[in-house]
Amino acid sequence: MIAKGQKISDRYQIIKSIGEGGMANVYLAYDTILERNVAVKVLRGDLANDEKFVRRFQREALQASSLSHPNIVEVYDVGEDNGEYYIVMEYVEGKHLKGLLKKRGKLTIPEVVDIMIQVTSGLTVAHDSYIIHRDIKPQNIMILDNGLVKLTDFGIALAMNSTQLTQTNSVMGSVHYLPPEGASGKGATLQSDIYSLGILMYELLTGKLPFRGETAVEIALKQLKEPMPSIRKEIPDIPQSIENIILRATAKNPKNRYADAREMHDDLLTCLDESRKNEIKISLKYPEIDLDDGKMLKLKNENLTKKESDEIIAKRITQKDINKNQNKSIVILLSIFTGIVVLITSIVVLLPKLTKKAQVTVPDVSNMTVVKAIETLQEEGFTVSQKQIEKSSTVIDEGKIISTSPSGGTKHKKGYEITLYVSTGSKSVEVEDYTGKNYLEVKGKLEAYGINVIIEKKEMEVDTDEDYETNIIMDQSIKKGEHLSKGDNITLYIPDIKNLYPDFTDGTYSVSDIIDFANEYKLKLKFIDKDSKTISITSENANEYADYKILNQNRTAGTKVTENASFTIKIDVSSSSEGGSDNKTCKEEGLC
Repeated sequence: MIAKGQKISDRYQIIKSIGEGGMANVYLAYDTILERNVAVKVLRGDLANDEKFVRRFQREALQASSLSHPNIVEVYDVGEDNGEYYIVMEYVEGKHLKGLLKKRGKLTIPEVVDIMIQVTSGLTVAHDSYIIHRDIKPQNIMILDNGLVKLTDFGIALAMNSTQLTQTNSVMGSVHYLPPEGASGKGATLQSDIYSLGILMYELLTGKLPFRGETAVEIALKQLKEPMPSIRKEIPDIPQSIENIILRATAKNPKNRYADAREMHDDLLTCLDESRKNEIKISLKYPEIDLDDGKMLKLKNENLTKKESDEIIAKRITQKDINKNQNKSIVILLSIFTGIVVLITSIVVLLPKLTKKAQVTVPDVSNMTVVKAIETLQEEGFTVSQKQIEKSSTVIDEGKIISTSPSGGTKHKKGYEITLYVSTGSKSVEVEDYTGKNYLEVKGKLEAYGINVIIEKKEMEVDTDEDYETNIIMDQSIKKGEHLSKGDNITLYIPDIKNLYPDFTDGTYSVSDIIDFANEYKLKLKFIDKDSKTISITSENANEYADYKILNQNRTAGTKVTENASFTIKIDVSSSSEGGSDNKTCKEEGLC
């Protein structure tokens, strides 16, 4: 473990530990150069000398840094400092879905669809680069206060063209979300992620995992042998479109699943449309198969304890299996050699024909009229589906294009069929019971319909050191079941807990506000500049600092205030500050 206050690469000041994993520990740190909080993932000390784990850890950085999307946690930096291998990532202030499930039990259908749309949107970027996540589960999905969902932890991500990695003997990932082909030791594909997404969607909707057992081996056997439990038994009135998505995603035969995250994402976009809620139950095209051929791969220790097998399966191949694979390798090499000769001959003959089918970029036709969009797409050689999908939008005018499937910017062969999503303008929305939900998430969804959302606070105080959430809706002005249209108002009431530290860095507070707060709770207030020099600010001269930016505070927002506690605020002042002479470092103040 790295100690609080330690600085990595003379830049990242450790604030506290925020998580421990099988490969690495994660810390909240302060980037002293860019002056922002970051998350630093440091490879565990006992693994830093293991070349295999170091390569896997560095692979995570390489894979993740190549992905840029709002629904993927961003990677800023990667490095090594005195034998410590680390990755610096975007610090996400939110909760993972596992915590949300524990608190709520299960989520509503609209909530789940929204989450799945965002997850598949981010995963599409990875799949477009042929990167497989391989560890999709609620613990690796964060939801921010504003409702934004972020996929994290590409720690065991796999590039499909990285042949040396396909031969690893370890089956990684939580067994509850592991696809049948993974449980039987076969290689991961893009469809492996699709299966995990289907299991995740089932869990979010029902609050239950479809396959459960005392050990990982027992659960893996169920993944291989038992049919997917019917979600309709848990939710009798579930729309058929939702059930179809889960049935397709969790098919035992990968051929029956969505080809990639983009295809699943496109299906999710329209699954709540009225026209789809009673669609015909899906019929799988290919027969479901027994991937295990009647037996699990042998384990050297079949008496695994629950603790040993709860999260990770360690699959060991017996020497007999290895010898069998070696014998097969000779045949495979001969086949490959023959195949290369045939391939070269085929290329020479077919190259002129193949070049005629070169892929072209789908143009962005958003905000165009339907007629103009069709003309633009046809000019590029694409065909346009006669079936247009209508969706409400407060951003795009009625009759204009919201988006296409596949989306603009992607590449496909000429003649590929494009589906248009056409705006119907804004529509009314039925009010739900928003109590207990994050007000930022609800506010964002309602404002998307053009509804004016007013936030009001109700005062209350806390008596313990327990963490309190100040962004949860306590009450609402419009009752559940009523309808709101564009321009209508609704008031959401959230708690105004008086004896908690606010986030003074959010841009809504002044120096005078901080002084008033400190006086109310008899705090020992100190102001410092960027060089950690004390600045003499009082009620009398506070106006002189009214326009200065508040950079940081040594008390975490949302924690309980204790009278007479020290409270230090860092502000951005000019280099010729008239502050006092106390030259304590920011490390001593707990700010950098």
